[in-house]
Amino acid sequence: MPAPRVSIRTEDFDVSAEIAALRTGDAAVGAVASFIGTVRDRNDGLGVSAMELEHYPGMTEAAIEAMIDEAHRRFDIRAARVVHRVGPLLPLDQIVLVAVSSGHRGQAFQACEFLMDYLKTQAPFWKKENTSQGARWVDARVSDDAALARWGIAATNAGDAADSPALHGSPGAST
Repeated sequence: MPAPRVSIRTEDFDVSAEIAALRTGDAAVGAVASFIGTVRDRNDGLGVSAMELEHYPGMTEAAIEAMIDEAHRRFDIRAARVVHRVGPLLPLDQIVLVAVSSGHRGQAFQACEFLMDYLKTQAPFWKKENTSQGARWVDARVSDDAALARWGIAATNAGDAADSPALHGSPGAST
């Protein structure tokens, strides 16, 4: 049985094991492209001591599954896998893995980048950073929306304070 395409978890992930599961039993795979996102110790000029990622279970997985379906429609790929962590994280911790297999590297690279651009702006995650100036919710950036726009998908997430979780009763509203 193939590994699930989406995994949302609190515990860390083993990149080698995830990629091996993606490739298992598929002799048509000629390329695997992957992206691993990690927690930085700085953002927007401020030191970051920790971050917390929140999500809506079920809704988040369904949204990412739809993103993977779209990647399959756009690119000639064999399989894709997204692993995303939630909960408290520290600098250097792994946050996300996007891995894509294909018969050829070009399609794998493109699909991997597409999925990461899509995730960055459209996945229902909320990120709060702990900085020297206190905790703050982090919005998508204009550059994230622009990255998604090059795939022909419009996003208007960047800097929209009205979408802050604290204002909509989303995860973290009470913190």
